[in-house]
Amino acid sequence: MEEENKTLELSKDKKTYAGIPEAVFVEDVDAFMALPENNGQANKVLRKWDENHGKYKFMEYNLASKRRRLKSQIPELERALEMIKKLQEEKNSSHNLETQFLLSEQVFAKAIVPPTEKVCLWLGANVMLEYTLDDAQELMVKNIETAKIKLGQVEHDLDFVRDQFTTTEVNMARIYNWDVKKRQAAKSS
Repeated sequence: MEEENKTLELSKDKKTYAGIPEAVFVEDVDAFMALPENNGQANKVLRKWDENHGKYKFMEYNLASKRRRLKSQIPELERALEMIKKLQEEKNSSHNLETQFLLSEQVFAKAIVPPTEKVCLWLGANVMLEYTLDDAQELMVKNIETAKIKLGQVEHDLDFVRDQFTTTEVNMARIYNWDVKKRQAAKSS
């Protein structure tokens, strides 16, 4: 019975990486609707569940945006790492490296890079730092690993939140059906 008291509110105990609360499935609709906070008022309960459903949809949207951002960031990091490795291969060479780099979307510029021991990395937020090639490679490897871990967590959270709004939808349907049966029974008697 104590578990049913927590059913209407999102559970605080079970969380994912992002701290998404778990929606508890309503096993016994009659007992749930008889609880004092519900008082048999299906409309009140349905509004609360609809609000929770909206919250889950919002969480899903945010997680999907984060996943898209990470999926585009990982290839960029891998390209940067590839270039750092190429610079390391060519650092003891006597000839310049001829390459192209992305200037803006689908616009490339030709560059001639002399052998170097250092590289500047764009860290974002208008910050660029100069690193040795070894330090830059270490940073890129670490950033790629971190981004892949975060992507896995976001995908896990997306699956979890989808399960939660499905559970919420099922609960809403069961409460709505309970209300319809209650009204039909009241009409027939």
